[in-house]
Amino acid sequence: MDEALILIFCVAALAVTALARQKGWPAPLLLVAVGTVASFIPAIPHIELGPEIILGLILPPLLFSAALQSSYQDFRTSLSSISRLGIGAVIVTAAAVAFLVHWLFPAIPFLAALVLGAVVAPPDAVSAVAVGKRLGLPRRVMTVLTGESLINDATSLTLYKIALAGVASGVWSLTSGLSTFALAVLVGVGLGLAIGWIAHRIRLALDDAPIAILISLIVPFACYWIAEALQGSGVLAVVAAGLYLGHHAPAASYSTRLQEAPIWQIMDLALEALTFSLIGLQLRWVIAGVQDSAQGLGHALAVSALVFGVVILVRPLYVFATARLDKVQLPGSSRSERSAMNWRESLVVGWAGMRGVVTLAAAAAIPVMADGQIFPERATVQLAAYLTAIGTLMLQGLTLPWLIRKLQLTSDEDLKSDAEQERRVRVLMAKAQAQAISKVIDKWSDKVGQDEAVRMAAKMRDRIVASNAAVGQIFRDETDTRPPRAMKRRARMIAQMRRELIAAQRHVLAQERDRGTVDEAVMRTLLREIDLAEESLSSSWISRATP
Repeated sequence: MDEALILIFCVAALAVTALARQKGWPAPLLLVAVGTVASFIPAIPHIELGPEIILGLILPPLLFSAALQSSYQDFRTSLSSISRLGIGAVIVTAAAVAFLVHWLFPAIPFLAALVLGAVVAPPDAVSAVAVGKRLGLPRRVMTVLTGESLINDATSLTLYKIALAGVASGVWSLTSGLSTFALAVLVGVGLGLAIGWIAHRIRLALDDAPIAILISLIVPFACYWIAEALQGSGVLAVVAAGLYLGHHAPAASYSTRLQEAPIWQIMDLALEALTFSLIGLQLRWVIAGVQDSAQGLGHALAVSALVFGVVILVRPLYVFATARLDKVQLPGSSRSERSAMNWRESLVVGWAGMRGVVTLAAAAAIPVMADGQIFPERATVQLAAYLTAIGTLMLQGLTLPWLIRKLQLTSDEDLKSDAEQERRVRVLMAKAQAQAISKVIDKWSDKVGQDEAVRMAAKMRDRIVASNAAVGQIFRDETDTRPPRAMKRRARMIAQMRRELIAAQRHVLAQERDRGTVDEAVMRTLLREIDLAEESLSSSWISRATP
């Protein structure tokens, strides 16, 4: 692949992503659709990334970024739901695919069918989470979807390796499989926590934002590569390190936090655009592979239809059949009345089963056997995996927003709770600030005089009290008595007023700089203050109530 082709491909993927974001469409779905259509254009060459690149270079930063942004506290609260989906649903789906494919198509050996089941078992939460954020799904649903995506890849890839080993040797043992899985979990989680702890200590000791960010960029690759070399789960190592560093992020410097977040957002955007484009672009060549084989396109399409139907049906059935397991408290979990999902939330989670990056990479990685013979019906298995990934993205991805609206699932209760918690914490922070001011008075009285220290402290205290009183009043007005719809309407008004005030400040600042009355250095200093104020607005409950 030459440089010009790589550049054209990247620009095209970026253009499609930009269009989707501009229109409010799910970018992964549009990327897959455009890539699929483009793959059948004769002038389009075969663009392919090896599975080792996808699994070793693309997957680790995507998982690490998701883990960084995940709440360890929410993860523990929903651990039962996350485990039964991220582990149980993957195993049940893989087993169902394997048994049915082998039963209806005996030419495909059971272990080869199990490889196919492991490939198509793990959902990719990128599309579902994007839709959920836009439509305001309840936080517990978002936590389950995100948390599931952090561990289901480890389950499927471990099962994939076990099944591949069985195909190669012709022998498969349940005991051997369980020991392999246990080793992968222990080594992966242990190594990830160890690397996360070391990275965190180094970042604190250096207190240098660029170096700290560079360390965080290295961590996911170190976790994945070292864990895989030690027969552990690279996916779990990356997730464990990400959760650890994300949970301890408040201890890092403010500059690290402010600079690190946009870097990971940009990386996520680029990698997701690349991978979902590739999913669509491979279809033509996978079909060609089937046509060149002795298996026949009709046979391969029949297998693909069966696999797609099983994947679509098994997940919602499993979600409802195992709903009571949410009440089981697992070791390391925290009990919460809000952790259990109701039937509407379960229906959305059951339908949010779009496949993606791992399915693409694992299907491409199905190897040629050591003795020179091709993996049994390899082309058919690959086509079934690719069509399942594309089919779930199109069917479930396009209908999921309709289902969420139809069920009227909203995050109104989360917004009220967020507003109340934010108000309460602001009061506590104001009290802590008052105590800090008293300490400063004692420290500086000998240097500037008792009266001067008290006067300066009083001014600062008045400013803090006034600011927190104003914010607290807004929070009380919007959360105490108003219904959710009225609260959202007034939140939009507040957000618009604050943004207009910020825009007015920014306009005056740029205008004075252009007139030559303000130096560029002064302008940049004040502009950073304004930008931080706008960032604070964007992260407040008010902005979350105004999608």
